[in-house]
Amino acid sequence: MNYKMIGKITAPILCIEVVFMIPALLIAQVNHDQNAVMAFTRTMIITLAVAGCLGLATRNAKKGFYAREGLVTTGLVWIVMSVLGCLPFYFSGEIPSFVDSLFETVSGFTTTGSSILTDVEKMSRGMLYWRSFTHWVGGMGVLVFLLAIVPLSGKNEGYTLHILRAESPGPSVGKLVPRMRQTAMILYMLYVILTVLDVLFLCAGGMPLFEAVCTAYGTAGTGGFGVKADSIAGYSPYLQNDTTVFMLLFGVNFSCYYLLLLKRVKDVLHDEELRTYVGIVLVSAILIAINIRGLYATLGETLRLAFFQVATIITTTGFATADFNQWPALSKTIMVLLMFCGACAGSTGGGIKVARLILLIKNFRRNMNQNLHPTQVTTIRMNGQKVDEKIVSNVSAYLIGYMGIIVVSFLLVSLDNFSLETNLTAVIATFNNIGPGLDMIGPTGNFSAFSDLSKLVLSFDMLAGRLEIFPIVILLSRSVWKK
Repeated sequence: MNYKMIGKITAPILCIEVVFMIPALLIAQVNHDQNAVMAFTRTMIITLAVAGCLGLATRNAKKGFYAREGLVTTGLVWIVMSVLGCLPFYFSGEIPSFVDSLFETVSGFTTTGSSILTDVEKMSRGMLYWRSFTHWVGGMGVLVFLLAIVPLSGKNEGYTLHILRAESPGPSVGKLVPRMRQTAMILYMLYVILTVLDVLFLCAGGMPLFEAVCTAYGTAGTGGFGVKADSIAGYSPYLQNDTTVFMLLFGVNFSCYYLLLLKRVKDVLHDEELRTYVGIVLVSAILIAINIRGLYATLGETLRLAFFQVATIITTTGFATADFNQWPALSKTIMVLLMFCGACAGSTGGGIKVARLILLIKNFRRNMNQNLHPTQVTTIRMNGQKVDEKIVSNVSAYLIGYMGIIVVSFLLVSLDNFSLETNLTAVIATFNNIGPGLDMIGPTGNFSAFSDLSKLVLSFDMLAGRLEIFPIVILLSRSVWKK
């Protein structure tokens, strides 16, 4: 294990985290909130001190960076960022408990949106901005941002490839262009453009600039932290529809947008994952609309609420315009199934991912055919191209780890003795980076009642879900730390 190289990469990331805190510090200063100003200042000094110590200790780091280092670096960086990123909440006293502060920050960086806050509108503007901005940073990934602006590897593409693979969501990561740094730059360029467009559309609908920026951060990162106690429910139908559209857009594989820039429209239209994703959204929203039609006055309102809730759950954003906890059983069942599904690979969404579900179904069909025709040799194809058997194997391994973590977490969280529906959906919602669940943690509830142990377990779930299990779980393996 090349510990020094891991530290050398971590140091500039912590410096970037400090830079990211500057706008929140300025907002606190403009609003004359000296308590928040001091909290951000202390946090920035501590973070810079940690980065400086890491930089000095690793200045003579030798090259040698492989898949193991990439996974370990990604897991450690997200943990360290969360621990340091939660300090403003804790130092300011706006979230007095360190465990609660950590839970809220992990939820932000992992774009989960689960919250322990009982009244979000009491928070200062500086803290609200930082809370929402963690979504935007975590959506595309801070390591991807680092790759976009800092040439870590020089001529050695192995560094960037292993880091990008470890942090990017989905069953596989490919290059959009020959150099990985250019790929990272393209991804962030698209990410920034879509975020700015969302802010402009929200402002055009009458939303104040501060609220528009925070909402766009939550939409872009598919996170769901709002600045209002009722999330998006209090805004106009136009703003709700705008948010629905952009949530769905951020749930699409960003490679599709790059292909559109290259005018390869046919490739996008024939993309299996995109077509399946759109199909799931349409079918789910229509079924729910039929099921809840009697609860609302007009068909237009019914469709708007159905499409919004389907979009917010399948993209794992977590905003809400209705309390789906009160919907009929069929609608709630569809919502829970969408929690597992998730958005597209290569998007900012969480969940299993549509691409994995397609591969699992195709692998099941292949195994069934092989039982009928033992001598037949078949390959799995996606978009007309053969899928590497290593990817198919990794998807199966991911599913085993996925179910294992859910079972263990469910058992631990059940020690709090809440209802089965609350405990199970708490684990599902955090592990899939959804945000709200059902019963006590529905759209109008929160996670404040859980014990510190459960909050730490759920924080682990959020990190494991956002980083696709392996970068976090691998930190618990003794073999990884052996020479």
